[in-house]
Amino acid sequence: MKRRAKNAGPAEKPLFTVFIPYGETRATQETIAQVAGSGIVEKVYVMLPERAPFALRGCSPLRVKSLNAGATMKKIASRTSTPYALLILHNAAIRFGPFALGRIASVAGATGEGMLYSDYSVRAGGTAVPRPLIDYQEGSVRDDFDFGSVVVLESSVLRAAAKEAGSSRHAGFYALRLAVSRKKGIFRIAEALYSKTESDVRAEGVKLFDYVDPKNRETQREMEKEVTLHLRKIGALVKPGGEPVNLDEGEFPVTASIIIPVRNRAKTIGDAVSSALRQQASFRFNVIVVDNHSTDGTTDILGTFASRDPRLIHIVPEADGLEIGGCWNEAVHSPSCGRFAVQLDSDDLYLDESTLSRIVDRFRRDRCAMVVGSYRTTDFNLREIPPGVVDHSEWTPENGANNALRVNGFGAPRAFFTPALRRVKIPNVSYGEDYAVGLALSRRYRIGRIHEPIYLCRRWEGNSDADPGIAKMNLNNLYKDKVRTIEIRARRLHRAL
Repeated sequence: MKRRAKNAGPAEKPLFTVFIPYGETRATQETIAQVAGSGIVEKVYVMLPERAPFALRGCSPLRVKSLNAGATMKKIASRTSTPYALLILHNAAIRFGPFALGRIASVAGATGEGMLYSDYSVRAGGTAVPRPLIDYQEGSVRDDFDFGSVVVLESSVLRAAAKEAGSSRHAGFYALRLAVSRKKGIFRIAEALYSKTESDVRAEGVKLFDYVDPKNRETQREMEKEVTLHLRKIGALVKPGGEPVNLDEGEFPVTASIIIPVRNRAKTIGDAVSSALRQQASFRFNVIVVDNHSTDGTTDILGTFASRDPRLIHIVPEADGLEIGGCWNEAVHSPSCGRFAVQLDSDDLYLDESTLSRIVDRFRRDRCAMVVGSYRTTDFNLREIPPGVVDHSEWTPENGANNALRVNGFGAPRAFFTPALRRVKIPNVSYGEDYAVGLALSRRYRIGRIHEPIYLCRRWEGNSDADPGIAKMNLNNLYKDKVRTIEIRARRLHRAL
């Protein structure tokens, strides 16, 4: 007697049509065998290039030009004759757990959502390491949102969304899931329902910068087109250009303040302060260091600098528990703060003595509320390391404020027109606080850009961005998605007003 696989449950009518990308033959065949034998899969398609040879068993070929093309999404929709399509997104060896497909179908029926995904585990060295994901929310519009390698789409929603998937070569799945989110929800099953062999084993902190790789520019343009369309359809698109600011607003003791929040950076704070004080400018400036109760000698180093140069303002806040954003609020609302507040992290350096002047010149030329420069990534000894120069060239004056919701940051260094920044208030967090402010300011005001490197961003073992790990990366991404949710709602309300 033939046994049914332990990934379905009692015999029932087929619920899934499965789509698998063609990969290493043995792994693909193993994946085919387990889903085909589940009892609730009607048909399995393997997506492969138009002229590639095909000799797999238990499945049918689906010839496509690109896995992520809009045309591929339309083909998937047209081939789905069951209640759900199960789409495997990556060339990876997938193993579903016992009764996993039945569980997915059960949750899909119970929630009525348009698309589902689940946590999973990564097989490495004979062990399975849990890989939890995060919940999808209204602001999860970045194109690198991690769904894992398996998604399930309700067939009627899939067919409707596929009509809006466009004709792009690279952004078809992105357009599809944005369309699904407009029509029905996207739901995470917080259970590890499958395991996979990870094909990209780079540290999470390295993957974070993939979108700035020049070879991905064509993809970026297609993604920008799709997110712009999505924002227009949900009523959250802002007008191009932004309003100019009145740069004469307010009274200030100096033209510019370089702001350095710091806690326990005795190894680097001296370099950062020296870089700031060496700036050459035709206007008066100071350096405000908010020393967040350091215990490693940082405070003594700052005291020495302050005794030698009155331009250094050393602030130790009364409040405990401040994060980087809270330290920025202390500096920006200080009576010592200048008309322009300019970032310098305690790990980093300005490229040369002209950085501050170039930033202030950009404010005056563009009459903008925020200026963002470009940086070169280095090791501790200032040797360039990947990704090298990060210039955020995906930003354009015409659409940057909208496209910023799709990417993970604005760049560095960041500088602000102080009256505008005081009105916004900076979130008291240590990740994404600058991104939240940039989104809020770009909703209304002009943003100036400097696309040549003016800043050195040092990555080293003590740096918070070096390799945050999965748990921290999930928290960071969840927070930035929440920031995007707030911003999308604010932009809808702003348009309504």
